[in-house]
Amino acid sequence: MDKAPNIDDWADDLYDGVSLLARRLHQAPGVAGLSLPERSALARLERGGPSTTAELARAEQITPQAMANTLGALEARGLVSRRPHPDYRRRVTVSVTTEGIETLRRKRDARGQQLAAALAKDFTAEELTALFVAAPLIRRLAEKL
Repeated sequence: MDKAPNIDDWADDLYDGVSLLARRLHQAPGVAGLSLPERSALARLERGGPSTTAELARAEQITPQAMANTLGALEARGLVSRRPHPDYRRRVTVSVTTEGIETLRRKRDARGQQLAAALAKDFTAEELTALFVAAPLIRRLAEKL
């Protein structure tokens, strides 16, 4: 009887696979020239709504200074806008603009097409079902880290 791998082995395998997938997707030519931090900040603003720089930095686990640089680059391209915080006048909230949402959509479409092509070519129906079931679990795991 085969012994099932322990949780450490599973974690190592998952880490290796997800890391390789992320690297391959980030290395592929993208649309709109967004860096990973820019794309991540835009996506978080789209999902979560307006936020302060400090809130975004905490959520992305980076320094407020690094997030301020990222948001400055996005604002210069018209992808985010800043407004006074509704409750604290000395704070500013950042929101994704219509152009930012469109840029994210184009970026997702390109990456989605890349993934779909690989899935359609090289995976069985059973494997696709397993990946479909695992996808929300992988997202939940990422959110817990």
